[in-house]
Amino acid sequence: MNLNSLDLNLLVALDALLREANVSRAAMRIGLSQPAASHALQRLRDLIGDPLLVRNGARMELTPRAQALRAPLAQTLDQVRALFIADEFDAARSERQFRLMMPDLAVELLMPPLMEKITKAAPNVRIDVVPWRGPAIFTPEFARTIDLVISIGNAFTGFHRQRLYTDGDALAVRRGHPAGARLKRIETFLDARHVAVVIRGQSDDLIDMWLRPKGIERRIALVVPGYIEALHVAARTDLVAFVPRRLIAALSKQLSLATVTPPLDPGIDEQFMFYPTRAQMDPGSIWLRNIMLGIGREMERASKRAA
Repeated sequence: MNLNSLDLNLLVALDALLREANVSRAAMRIGLSQPAASHALQRLRDLIGDPLLVRNGARMELTPRAQALRAPLAQTLDQVRALFIADEFDAARSERQFRLMMPDLAVELLMPPLMEKITKAAPNVRIDVVPWRGPAIFTPEFARTIDLVISIGNAFTGFHRQRLYTDGDALAVRRGHPAGARLKRIETFLDARHVAVVIRGQSDDLIDMWLRPKGIERRIALVVPGYIEALHVAARTDLVAFVPRRLIAALSKQLSLATVTPPLDPGIDEQFMFYPTRAQMDPGSIWLRNIMLGIGREMERASKRAA
């Protein structure tokens, strides 16, 4: 049979005729007039080469060929309908693996509350975090493996962006640092020795990229690839780390760090969640994104309470 010549609506009519074994009831079942249902039956007889319904006294009966078609036809129509219904995501039973790309500060701030929620709702779901890489080395092949990105900016092609939370930058120093609060003064700030953070895929610390057009150069004594490393060094030396304020607060007690307001305010940082356009309607992606957005809202509410 040439499927190009087949009107798939005939399969719906055939299913109704086989279920009802009556043209009038079949017509009512699928919203056709009786003449239209009779016409569909005649076309089906011609296509299949079998009468399908035959009269036996006052009622109609299915032929053996029609009887044989009932189960496979119903199964086929169910499969066709399923093509247009999105799969549900059953978090409690899912064993899905999600790959997230984020810098170390996002791991520190987001992963503990995320894993707490996932452990309760989806104990068999696995989260893989891969190191953050800049847009310049975020290749299409790599992008296809990623479910979520946490980052600033808006440079990830093929990804939608939603704001997750806001932050600001501050100076992290060890408690008892000899300069201490004097780092609020520009002269002391410029005289201090700094640890810079240059993340993979970047050529410079974002703070220096902001300061340089203003004609300001910090004294860089050390360059590290992540914010966590910068804070650990600052906690055990007299170096100064210019890093996100939320991260200092999260580790201040553990590392004996103090937060100092810098003499130059780079303003508000916006941290975004990016998800692939291809996964916009994916139930599993929607589930994970909603959890992450909820964590972001909780962080913002906590900041307002502390202000």
